Amino acid sequence: MTPLLLLVLVALPVGLVVGLVTLGYPWPASRSARPSLAPARAVGEAVAKHRGLRSSLGKRFDPAAATGLALTLALLFVIGGGVLFGALAYLVRGNSHLLAIDNSVAKWGNRHATATSTRILDDVTQLASIYVIVALCVFLAVVETIRERTRWVVVFIVVAVGGEEILTLTVKQLAHRIRPAFNPAAATLGPSFPSGHSATAAVFYATAALLLGRSRGRPARAVLAGLAAAVAVAVATTRVLLDVHWLSDVIAGLTLGWAWFAVCGIAFGGRLLRFGAAAEQVARTAHVEQASPGSDSAATTRRTAERRSSSSDAVRSRRGSRAQSR
Repeated sequence: MTPLLLLVLVALPVGLVVGLVTLGYPWPASRSARPSLAPARAVGEAVAKHRGLRSSLGKRFDPAAATGLALTLALLFVIGGGVLFGALAYLVRGNSHLLAIDNSVAKWGNRHATATSTRILDDVTQLASIYVIVALCVFLAVVETIRERTRWVVVFIVVAVGGEEILTLTVKQLAHRIRPAFNPAAATLGPSFPSGHSATAAVFYATAALLLGRSRGRPARAVLAGLAAAVAVAVATTRVLLDVHWLSDVIAGLTLGWAWFAVCGIAFGGRLLRFGAAAEQVARTAHVEQASPGSDSAATTRRTAERRSSSSDAVRSRRGSRAQSR
């Protein structure tokens, strides 16, 4: 089996699975991003029933400090990724079984490398190089800002990609893991864990899929999600086959990139793309429920708040439609 065949066999199934899952996801008929706030409403109702919890987390419910609750909710969704990343960070420090797997995969890649496969793998890995990513970020920001008529596109891209870079560089310095020795160029690239290319590919292409998929149909979102996952996995695979990273490095990089993307996505209200949107919804719901749970007045207030949220979402949807028609 050649490295190029392995690249296709790894990346293509992942892209197909992600695309099919996205295609089968029960998306709402409306283009509105309201469903992304449904979990926030549920949390707000639960919090309102516990005065102690509401008091201890009061600052996190304050819309003026909206990121607190949004990031807390995001961490609940990415707990699995956090556990996996933490386990890998611990195991790479000396677990013999993991080191043996890393070494065997690195040796296989070095043994089967050819001049042609190395050149093609290097071309694929450039999809996550700093110059390509910066250029794509600028292009994506311009296109989506014009299409959606919102300033939050640029902020979202900067937080997602810039935040991932800071996290990756920080962990690299803390772990300070040595790279494989089969490729002489690897010695000049700095610490190995986690893979920066893998993390960058994971967060950027997921971000691009989210932004480009807004206000589009289900098939388009499925294709974008599948492509984003396939490209990220393909880049991660090339890092191993080029012998510049261990297998555990790229797994950790993908985990870090996708986990950070989930944090940013929830903090910005998913497809709603407004910073702190989820936190604002929790605060609104908690306030309504705390006022007088179960009473007619509370129910009326709750319906009024929901209508206001619906109206705001409808206005944003119409603005997006007008922007597209232009």
